[in-house]
Amino acid sequence: MPTLLIHRIHTLSTQNDVLGELRDASVFIRDHRIEWVGPSAQWPAHLQHADEVLDARQLLVVPGLVNTHHHMYQSLTRAIPAVQNAELFGWLRGLYPIWAGLTPEMIHVSTQVAMAELLLSGCTTSSDHLYIYPNGVRLDDSIEAARQIGMRFVATRGSMSVGQSKGGLPPDRVVERENDILRDTQRLIETHHDASHGAMTQVAVAPCSPFSVSRDLMKTSAELARASGVRLHTHLAENDHDTAYSREKFNRTPAEYAQDLGWVGQDVWHAHCVKLDDEGISLFAATRTGVAHCPCSNMRLASGIAPVRRMIDAGVPVGLGVDGSASNDAAHMVNEARQAMLLARLRKSLEAPKVVDGHTVFGCDTAPLEMTARDALRLATRGGAQVLGRSHDVGQIAPGYVADLAMFDVNTLPMAGGAVHDAVGSLLLCASSLSRHTVVHGRMVVRDGQLTTVDLGPLIERHNQLAMQLAQAAR
Repeated sequence: MPTLLIHRIHTLSTQNDVLGELRDASVFIRDHRIEWVGPSAQWPAHLQHADEVLDARQLLVVPGLVNTHHHMYQSLTRAIPAVQNAELFGWLRGLYPIWAGLTPEMIHVSTQVAMAELLLSGCTTSSDHLYIYPNGVRLDDSIEAARQIGMRFVATRGSMSVGQSKGGLPPDRVVERENDILRDTQRLIETHHDASHGAMTQVAVAPCSPFSVSRDLMKTSAELARASGVRLHTHLAENDHDTAYSREKFNRTPAEYAQDLGWVGQDVWHAHCVKLDDEGISLFAATRTGVAHCPCSNMRLASGIAPVRRMIDAGVPVGLGVDGSASNDAAHMVNEARQAMLLARLRKSLEAPKVVDGHTVFGCDTAPLEMTARDALRLATRGGAQVLGRSHDVGQIAPGYVADLAMFDVNTLPMAGGAVHDAVGSLLLCASSLSRHTVVHGRMVVRDGQLTTVDLGPLIERHNQLAMQLAQAAR
């Protein structure tokens, strides 16, 4: 089995409670697992030979980042002028007619473009929510793309079954019959889902949203997922219109509706939850229901600021998601973590000033900010692993965990003057860096800032051709 020694690491953030952060540390990898972690001075004699030794004296090493929510096909429709200034529902109405032209090749190519961007930003595990299946598109197209590029993948079989004629948001021509959805979901689970330690491909069940699928499909999908031992995912409480729709159609808050349908529990994670109320937060904490926090998309679509600090303090599992490449419009996981930290601090600033004995108190607030740099990194690693049900093998650098690591050069312009004080803090506080090296399952998929698994130039060229073809076909 091949071995890799990452030696004399400048700063190692293990995200492991026992090991913590280390200076001048080493990590030994055998095949796809981490075998040893510790100070370089304690490097065991019996491990001193490795097939490859990487000098890491200028590197900050962190666990591979984990992306819990994405729509990768949307990289074909970034910055479409007609929806650049739209909120969620108007944005969707403007894009559905374009997405109706998607083809299997478009899914394959756009998935690899999205994953390339993620890998180059240090992300090693990603979910994707594909919920539109026109023109012979299958989730298999995304899964094959992930296998070729080398990303650890949680592919969610999304769906839409309630079109405009039945009171839903999407046009009728992009929805599917519910029996077909369930049959294909079962096929995908049986064909592709791997429940083993270190699995590279997993499948989850993911009806799109309360405004695009029926109550029956939500309930039946949950039953199917639990009978098959896979996870459940959907959008929930993304903005005020989303919440209003739930109240009007179901006479329930989004969280109450989710509970009614069996969509709470530690095998469930919901995207956004910007408008989750106090009762919803308590429900999610009690049931260990996860949340994919998508700060850039929530700002881009003017959805609001999710109460992430309250969720975390209550015990809700929270990870980060870049969301769709047409609502972000990027897939840079370090930047997503940075924005999560900054947005949480902005939320705190919007609170009313403190009043003590009838007097407003200025300039002496000693309470901590809502999110530190290390809080944000934890959301991007351990938090995401927990949300995806992978706390046992992903999100930490520790013996027995899979060898998923991201390495950032501390001697670069973005970290100049920062990493000398605090390399971990600089990763989140300074301009967002790209990864120098990214390791997935023990394999170097980014080396010296370059992808090793696909030729990026021809991929981008074909992606741009398909993006123009898709947009022009909808005119």
